[in-house]
Amino acid sequence: MLRSLPGENLPGCLEIVLDEGQLKDWFSSGFILAFAVVSVVSVVLLIKWEMRRDDPIVDVRLVFGRQFGTSFVVMMAVGAVLFASTQILPQLLQEAFGYTAYLSGLSMMPGGIAMLIMMPLAGQITNYVQPKYLIAFGMFVIALAMWHMTALAPQATFQFFEWGRVFQMIGLPFLFIPINTVAYSGLPPEKTNNASALINMARNLGGSFGISLANTEVARRSQFHHERLAEAITPTSDAYHQALAQASAFFQAQGASALHARDLAVGWVAQTLGSQSLLMAYMDVFFVSALFAAAMVPLALLLLKRVDLGAGRPAVH
Repeated sequence: MLRSLPGENLPGCLEIVLDEGQLKDWFSSGFILAFAVVSVVSVVLLIKWEMRRDDPIVDVRLVFGRQFGTSFVVMMAVGAVLFASTQILPQLLQEAFGYTAYLSGLSMMPGGIAMLIMMPLAGQITNYVQPKYLIAFGMFVIALAMWHMTALAPQATFQFFEWGRVFQMIGLPFLFIPINTVAYSGLPPEKTNNASALINMARNLGGSFGISLANTEVARRSQFHHERLAEAITPTSDAYHQALAQASAFFQAQGASALHARDLAVGWVAQTLGSQSLLMAYMDVFFVSALFAAAMVPLALLLLKRVDLGAGRPAVH
């Protein structure tokens, strides 16, 4: 914040005044950056240490193999999209549409039923179809589900969110079982415990990344869209004055005085601006999620090898 110095100082001189909120933001950003650097350095040192051991606690060498490494990346992508959408969808319903926690949870229930029905079916199909094709199909379905969510509108119905969740859950069974099948393919029996730990870590790690990135982007894109939309609200804007006039007439019809109705109209425009920018931010997150899921389709098809469908598979965790 900038302000002029007191009168006894030279006119025109400015001093920087930091309020408490700005200081908190700066310190928070500094701590986040510092911990991020420490985390990256720690991971690099861990990998270097484990690579030198004959019997490491975490066999990170598995991640550098083509088959398991690709499975690891795809599982991270699945975790990112699954956990992020599970977290931000109820958040969207409660923030932008005024749903209660009960109703927002109820909108996700049909997706769980769809997954319950599809899971045994996907397990049977895995016995006859190469896993890489099922993984590509599952990611394609999830990409379509995320693309469906980009059609958000202020008038979106309960069924719109229900079907969006159902579409996503239909694709997930075609990912979890085939990914585990591919990941364990060709591994010696003594490596299966390490592989199981890494695959589960990939899902949880991807989920953590997905939730953090999704919420960060919602906040940032909401600010971005708010600034862009606010640029159109100027004293010379005919559309703005028409909206104010219509809103003022509505509030006067409800019994407000002319002056009070004008104030209520300005507040209504500001509230509409905020809700519209928030919806557009969520649409951006769903759009990026759709692109991310679609990018996994060629990755699975090109990098994953064929597996022996007759071989036994470890249990899915």
